[in-house]
Amino acid sequence: MDVQLTINLLVHSIVIFVVALALMGGFAAMTVVERKLLGRFTMRYGPNRVGKFGTLQVIADMFKMLFKEEVIPSHVDRVVYLIAPGLALVPALMAFAVVPIASAPFVLPFEVFGYTITIYPWIADINVGILYLLAIGSLGTYGVVLGGWSSNNKYSLLGGLRTSAQMLSYELPMGVALLGVIMITGSLRFTDIVEFQASHLGGFLWLILLQPVAFIIFYICSLAEAGRAPFDLPETENELIAGFATEYGGMKFGLFFGAEYVHMIVVSFIIATLFLGGWSGPFAQSVPFLGIIYLLIKVAVVLFTMIWVRASTPRVRFDKLMKFNWKVLLPLSIANAVVTALVLAVIFF
Repeated sequence: MDVQLTINLLVHSIVIFVVALALMGGFAAMTVVERKLLGRFTMRYGPNRVGKFGTLQVIADMFKMLFKEEVIPSHVDRVVYLIAPGLALVPALMAFAVVPIASAPFVLPFEVFGYTITIYPWIADINVGILYLLAIGSLGTYGVVLGGWSSNNKYSLLGGLRTSAQMLSYELPMGVALLGVIMITGSLRFTDIVEFQASHLGGFLWLILLQPVAFIIFYICSLAEAGRAPFDLPETENELIAGFATEYGGMKFGLFFGAEYVHMIVVSFIIATLFLGGWSGPFAQSVPFLGIIYLLIKVAVVLFTMIWVRASTPRVRFDKLMKFNWKVLLPLSIANAVVTALVLAVIFF
């Protein structure tokens, strides 16, 4: 094998490991940030006992999950029960692969054994990025469904069934909403979509301005995909105890918990990339590090709104969510795609 290719593969593997580590670190940080913000929203303090301002609360929670006794009920389907938490987490990590975080590759200013090292600001710059995203995003549902089914518990099974029904409902309007983005940019590749936004109006022609309806639909469906309030129906505590996670504890529960937060973070990156210009901004193309800062700021804003929604809206009833998806979001997304196609036809033809 060519030495340069071997070095590139090694560097790429290191980048993948660092990204996965960063996402898991983001999950840990978000558990504290969300609790602090929810505390402020409801005029409370949030965690403030472990460490300064409660910053070490995540360490306490981690040790609690690591050292908690691992109990496997005798009535579960053992193999499926054990692999389900991993099946929920891995697709959430994989979905980040197509998200570009900067404008251009970074070449190290020194050589390793006489070879140049190039670090790409993406893991996979594929020309079917949106299709990959929709496919991988739906895989995480299988972990939740299998976890609920294998638990052999009626509350867990109901949570799993809700997840599968919810997925069928929101995946359609989410995919159709992205048709407008694809038609305007003419590409399924994430880097092309960001380049389109970066090359107009000095990097401020964000697609949220051209596709506000698609943004709203995608944002709502993203909340459902991440299992965030007010669409956290698979684990409704007041109805299903903990839903699909009722029979889970310790690190197995922690993996399900982590999958939700990693989904939340990845979805925020995707929303920022597709609708808020991604890394685009003043001088971002000439200074790639600035692009990373711009992207992280946009992601932080999206994450804040998700927490704000949780603090402000009550959980919807399951049948009303189904009706809303099929009778409102789906027709609205189809209408948005049709109007976008007609406008583009008038402009260009």
